[in-house]
Amino acid sequence: MFKKIGQTIWQILKSARPRQWLKNLSLFAPIIFSGQFFDKGPFTSVFLGFVIFCLASSAAYMFNDLVDLPKDRSHPFKRLRPLASGKLSPAVLVVALLILTGLSASLAVGLLNRFFLANLLAFLLLQLGYSLFFRSIIIADALAVALAFILRVFAGSFASQTSISSWLILATIGVSLLLAFGKRRSERTLMGLRQTLLKDVFQPTRATLLHYPDALLDSMISMSASFAIISYSLFSFQISPRGPSKLLANLLPPTLAAPKWMMLTIPFVIYGVARYLYVIYEKKEGESPERVLLSDFPLLSTVIGWVVTTVLIIYFLGT
Repeated sequence: MFKKIGQTIWQILKSARPRQWLKNLSLFAPIIFSGQFFDKGPFTSVFLGFVIFCLASSAAYMFNDLVDLPKDRSHPFKRLRPLASGKLSPAVLVVALLILTGLSASLAVGLLNRFFLANLLAFLLLQLGYSLFFRSIIIADALAVALAFILRVFAGSFASQTSISSWLILATIGVSLLLAFGKRRSERTLMGLRQTLLKDVFQPTRATLLHYPDALLDSMISMSASFAIISYSLFSFQISPRGPSKLLANLLPPTLAAPKWMMLTIPFVIYGVARYLYVIYEKKEGESPERVLLSDFPLLSTVIGWVVTTVLIIYFLGT
């Protein structure tokens, strides 16, 4: 009996998709760029918000699995998910998603403010609308994904009561659109490979894939990549530490003592975007951006390098 309960809990945890929680790290963006990441109060509030969004997003993925159950069973990878494989019953999954939804809302009410709660409810409604409606409309499906990332960034701002830059929001839109369209391009590639190798008619879980021309996806990916780089470049110029750095004041001439140091992170972003495009078009991957991030060493190294450089500039060169 205990073994069966343990297996059920394990399958529920797999359905929660912990790897997807990486997306919720965007809640920390406002306090990182405002220089408050190491302040106990703001960090604690955002960490609580992060936990709440992890619960809410897991509930959303469970709901999506219920809606997609018939199609997931015919997908080469998604058929291995707990619900599609039959290792977890729909009734158990419904109970789990209701508990997670109620718990996330309760924590938001009890531990954070009404603005964060409103943001959380908007996020849940967006996920509901996406599963039932938006993902069936080309372009709108990618915009819904971008909006979800924006809501995450605002959630971090509401939790810590920190203002955020308009350029940060624009950069977030660019990156999220790149990930969304890149994911669909990779799924189109996977669909074509399956048809070629197995000589069958592959029915994708996303109906919109049948209506996305490759040329349109390529154009949107190119546009999103350019938009992300330009927006981030302007953002980095805006938030660079003002005034001369005390650490470098005695080491560098005035011309170099107070430059726009955050612009040093732009090459990381350019390379990261280019590497992601390489993963999509040459490695034929990208269907799961979070899996790509964790498995592609050059891309992961670039993200780590960007994080380290950003922290050094904001918290050391800016003092």
